[in-house]
Amino acid sequence: VIKTAPYRYLAAGVGDIISNLTAVKDWQLAHRLKGEYYSEYAASLSLMSAKMVIKNADIIRLGNEESVRKVVKGLISSGVAMSIAGSSRPASGAEHLFSHALDMLLEKPALHGEQVGVGAIITAYLHGLKWERIRETLKKVGAPTTAYELGVEPEIVIKALTIAHTIRPERYTILGKDGLTWEAAEEAARITGVI
Repeated sequence: VIKTAPYRYLAAGVGDIISNLTAVKDWQLAHRLKGEYYSEYAASLSLMSAKMVIKNADIIRLGNEESVRKVVKGLISSGVAMSIAGSSRPASGAEHLFSHALDMLLEKPALHGEQVGVGAIITAYLHGLKWERIRETLKKVGAPTTAYELGVEPEIVIKALTIAHTIRPERYTILGKDGLTWEAAEEAARITGVI
């Protein structure tokens, strides 16, 4: 059934899994700065899933049964990591808050995994991670990497970045408690090529 679904959904699944890289960074940040509970085991499982989709992007883009297995296993592992942690922390950070902000601002948002993937590019940049690797993996599997590909105006991307921290104020992320200024959000989106 999953194999016969449109390929776009599989590529969106990659966006959701690859975002574990930034979600775990946010979790580590909250642990260091706010003393939040952190499970090294759950984080490791979550990161392993993200690294597997990066490693297997060439196989995934074929859209065959093996591709589906790689993505589904990654999504299941993310779910197990969340179960171990007792929260969505291993797989949901600022990139998810960005996606939820887009959902609020848009009448017809893109797919969740597509939005989260683009959010992961920007939040990886904010964390000082190798955001280009995330962007290249998403490009390789045919997932959106720009506002244009998401069908979103650049101003909406910037606005979403400036309000994302208000979605779950109790969840500390790289966005901090005050969020990004318009200028900082625009700079991050431009540098990463999202706008």
